[in-house]
Amino acid sequence: MKREPRPGIQKGSRLEGARCLIVEARFYPHIADGLLKGALATFARSGVHCDVLTVPGALEIPAALVIALDAARDRGEPYEAAVALGCVIRGETSHYDIVAGESAHALMQISVARGLPLGNGILTVDTEDQALERADAGRLDKGGGAAEAALAVLAIKRAAPARNAR
Repeated sequence: MKREPRPGIQKGSRLEGARCLIVEARFYPHIADGLLKGALATFARSGVHCDVLTVPGALEIPAALVIALDAARDRGEPYEAAVALGCVIRGETSHYDIVAGESAHALMQISVARGLPLGNGILTVDTEDQALERADAGRLDKGGGAAEAALAVLAIKRAAPARNAR
């Protein structure tokens, strides 16, 4: 099923010159491939430069994101938005709840504390089939959706008046 574009960023909208970061967990490489494909396509359609950083799993995403954000800022090449991609599939233990909850909580804290437009594309699913459907750029395209969410908030941030202009 092909979904319609989300409100906030119109299909074909461009955010020329934006620098965005994707941090992807490759614990399930075949699922990560679909998520990344969707996110990259969305950024490309919007004229956005994008770097990709790979980590082993979803719990590593928040720390890697902060490290990369700080390093880019220190180089004078800050990122304006970011996307987290990965997948957590429910198993027989409570590990799923810890990984899903802690990664989402940390990402929200980073986004709010830094005023960082952030798309959370970490899938939390019961089965691999659910993950594949959500990751597939031709079906539910959650990677593309996470990039669209980050770009929608970036558009709001760019349109907001500067703090010292208020």
